[in-house]
Amino acid sequence: MKTIFTLILVLISIISFSQTKIENVDAVAFKKLIEEHKSVLIDLRTNDELTHKGFIKDAKQIDYFSKDAEGIIKKLDRKKTYLIYCAGGGRSGECAELMKENGFTHVVNLAKGFDDWKKKGLEVEYKK
Repeated sequence: MKTIFTLILVLISIISFSQTKIENVDAVAFKKLIEEHKSVLIDLRTNDELTHKGFIKDAKQIDYFSKDAEGIIKKLDRKKTYLIYCAGGGRSGECAELMKENGFTHVVNLAKGFDDWKKKGLEVEYKK
């Protein structure tokens, strides 16, 4: 009986773990998702990057290199949809995996990062 119960728990955890949806999209698709206003936009870059290179309007910053970044991310509402980006897609790709491991249901990664966003001529804000 214990074996069956353990097997059921393992299956349930596998099923819930696999329910995380991670999408890697280009800048144009990312912009469309932002315009829908049904998600949380997160910039994973440093303060220096935001100051000198700009950012996407209304993005919440979580510096992925900071000591407390993982703790901050783990405290987010796992049921919301998150649009995440960094400079080139590396940090946000790692963050998407972290979010998947922690049971977030829907994460959208700007695959080529903010650099691609700017390259495509999309709107950029700067700190005042």
